[in-house]
Amino acid sequence: MDGPQPPTDASARSSKQSPRHVQLRRESQQKGNRRPTLKLSHSLLRDVATRQANKSVDDPKKTPNQLSEQSPLLKHNRKGQDGGDLPSDPATAVEWNPYEATLQETKSSWYLMLLTLAIGGLQIAWSVELSNGSPYLLGLGISKSLLAFVWIAGPLSGTLVQPYVGLKSDRCRSKWGKRRPFMVAGAIATVLSLMGLAWARELIGSIGALFSIPPESESTQLACVVFAILMIYVLDFSINCIQAGTRAYIVDNAPTHQQDSANAWASRMSGIGNIIGYLFGYVDLPRYFWFFGDTQFKVLCVIASLAMFATLSVTFGVIGERDPRPEGDPGKEEGGLLNFFKGLWRSILKLPPQIRAVCLVQFCAWIGWFPFLFYITTWIGEIYVTDQHRENPYMTPTEIDQAYERGTRLGTFALLVFALATFTASVFLPFIIAQSYKAPQTEAEPPGTPGPPGTPNSPGFRTPGMSYVDSRTPKTPLTPHTPGGASTASYFGYQPAHTDDLNVRQHPEHMTFLQRLFARLPNLEIRSLTLKRAWMLSHILFALLMWLTFLADTTPIATTLVGLVGIPWAMTNWAPFALIAAEISKRDQIRHGVIPPPPTRDGHLLAAGEDPAEGADHAGVVLGIHNLFIAAPQVIATLASSLIFKGLQKPRGTIGDDSVAWVLRFGGLAAVAAAFMTRRVREEDEEGDEEGEGED
Repeated sequence: MDGPQPPTDASARSSKQSPRHVQLRRESQQKGNRRPTLKLSHSLLRDVATRQANKSVDDPKKTPNQLSEQSPLLKHNRKGQDGGDLPSDPATAVEWNPYEATLQETKSSWYLMLLTLAIGGLQIAWSVELSNGSPYLLGLGISKSLLAFVWIAGPLSGTLVQPYVGLKSDRCRSKWGKRRPFMVAGAIATVLSLMGLAWARELIGSIGALFSIPPESESTQLACVVFAILMIYVLDFSINCIQAGTRAYIVDNAPTHQQDSANAWASRMSGIGNIIGYLFGYVDLPRYFWFFGDTQFKVLCVIASLAMFATLSVTFGVIGERDPRPEGDPGKEEGGLLNFFKGLWRSILKLPPQIRAVCLVQFCAWIGWFPFLFYITTWIGEIYVTDQHRENPYMTPTEIDQAYERGTRLGTFALLVFALATFTASVFLPFIIAQSYKAPQTEAEPPGTPGPPGTPNSPGFRTPGMSYVDSRTPKTPLTPHTPGGASTASYFGYQPAHTDDLNVRQHPEHMTFLQRLFARLPNLEIRSLTLKRAWMLSHILFALLMWLTFLADTTPIATTLVGLVGIPWAMTNWAPFALIAAEISKRDQIRHGVIPPPPTRDGHLLAAGEDPAEGADHAGVVLGIHNLFIAAPQVIATLASSLIFKGLQKPRGTIGDDSVAWVLRFGGLAAVAAAFMTRRVREEDEEGDEEGEGED
C-alpha cells in the first residue's frame, strides 16, 4: 500500500479549520510518534450545531433529529488521500454533525442501571437452574455421572449459540435494531422451556394417559427424564441467545471510558438477580404463591419468567437502539454451518492481542467455575445429610429424601449468602480499583454556559437511537473515576450540567451529607490495584477457598466458604467484560476519529481506516468468541467431573461420599492456571510497549 501523500494546500487550509480530534488523527497518520490528548470544546459544538440547524432550514427534509443518520457510525466515511477513512470535517463537509464529537459524553448512573437491568432478570433464570436444576434432575432418577453429561448443555450452547448470535446480530439490519430481535426470541424460548421443565411430569403423564399408560410405569418415568433433559438444552440455548444480545447491547450503548462502569453495573444487576433468585429459592414459595404452582420449582420458574420479561421491557423502553438500516448492506455471507465455523476460526486468529489474552484467562478460569456453580448446592446438601446420618444411622428412604430436601434448601441459602457477598463486592470494588480507561478531556467553559443547541448536552434533546437523559442527572456516582461522578455528586440528587467540582470542594457548606460522603470515596482508590491485578488476585482467592473444603465438615463452615467465593465471582462478572468492552469501544472510536490512536502500528492502521482485525473486533463477534472461551472449557470440566464421580461416588445416602468436594478442588487447580495466564493481560499504558516489542 502506498504511504500517505504530502498534504495539498487545500488540505492544509482545511486542517486549520478542522476540529481538534480531526487534526489529531491526521497528525497521527503523518507522524505516528506521539500520543496527544483529546480535547472537545463546547463552543465548537455550539457553532457546528448552529450551522447544522441553519442548514436544516434550507433543506426542510432534514430535521435536527435526523442529523445522526449522517454520523460516521451509520454512514461509511469519506476516503482520505492515503485510502483510509477520515471523519467528516465540519469546516469542509456537510456530513459532520455534533453527535460524532459527543460520543464520549459521560452517561448518568440511571442510564447505566437501566441499560444493564436485563442482566438482572436473566440472572434470576440462571439462579433457578443453578440452585435447583441438579436436585430436580436427581429427583427424577438421574445419576450423578449422567448428570454431568446433562449439564454439558451449558458449554455446548455457549460454544454454538453465542458466537452465532453475535455474528448474525452484527449483520442484522432490522428496523427494531441489531440486538433486540435475538433477545426477544431468546426470552420467549426461555419461558417455554422453563414451563415445560417445571411441569414435565404433568405433561408426560397427560400424554401417557391418552394411551392408557399409567404415570408410575417405567416407560413414563423414562420419558419424563428424556423430556426434562430436552428442556434443559432448550433453556440453555435460549438463555445464551439473550446473554449474547444483552452483552453486545451494553457495548453498543456505553461510551469507551464508561465500559468499566457499565460492566460494573452489569455485575451489580447480576448480583441483585442472584439475591432475588436464591432468596425465593430459600422461602417456602407454594405457601405464599400457591396460584403459581404446587411445588417450589414450579413457582420459581414462573417468577423467573415474569422477572425476565419485565426487565427486558424496561431496558427496551428506556434505552433506544440505533436503527442499523442506514449502515448499508453488510455484504453477502456464505451460508452453511461449516462456513460459519471457518469464519469463526478466522476471527479467533485475528483477535486483537488484548482480547485474545483475556479469552485465554477465561478458558482456564471457567474450568474451575463450572463445578462450583453446578454442584455447590449438592455439596452443601451432602454435608447436611452426612450429619443427619451420624445422628440417625438407620434412616428410612423417606427420611433420607426429606434430609436431602432440607439440604437443598440449606444449599440455596448458602448461594443466597454468596449472592449477597457478590453484590457487596461489585458495589465497593470499583471504588478501590484503578480505572482502566480515562474519560476524554473537555475545554473549560465559564459556569452557566449553555450547552450546544441540538446536541445530547441540551436538556430534553434526543437523537434517534438514544434515550432521554436529563443533563441534571448525576454522572455515574457509583463509579468515582468519571467526571462529575461520586466525588462530587449525591447519589440521585440534582447536579447542574456545568458543575465546577473545585467550587463544590471549596464550599462544603453547600454540599449535602451524601455529597460530602462521596467526596471522600476517591481516596479509597489503590492506584497500584489495577483491574488486571485485582482479577489475578481473585483467581488465587478462589483456588484457596476451593482447597479449604478439606476443613468444611459442617454446613455453617461450608456456607461461609461459599459466601467468600462471592468476591472472586464479582471480579469474574466484571473484569473480563470490562476489559473486552473497553477495547472494542476504544478501537471503534479510533476507527471513527472520535479519539486519537495510540502510538502503535495497530492504532495507526485503525486511524487510517484499515481493519487489521478484519472485522474480528466487532462487539457481537468478539463477545461470541469470548463466550466460546467460557463454554469450551466447561466441556473439559464436565468430562473431568464425570471421571471423578465415576471413581469416588457412593450410593445415595451413604456416609463419606466426598466426590463433589474433589470436583471443587479440581476447579481450584484450574484457577491457579488462570491467575498465571492473567499476567499476559496488558494495562492501557503497557500497550505501546507491547506493540513496540513486537515490531523489533
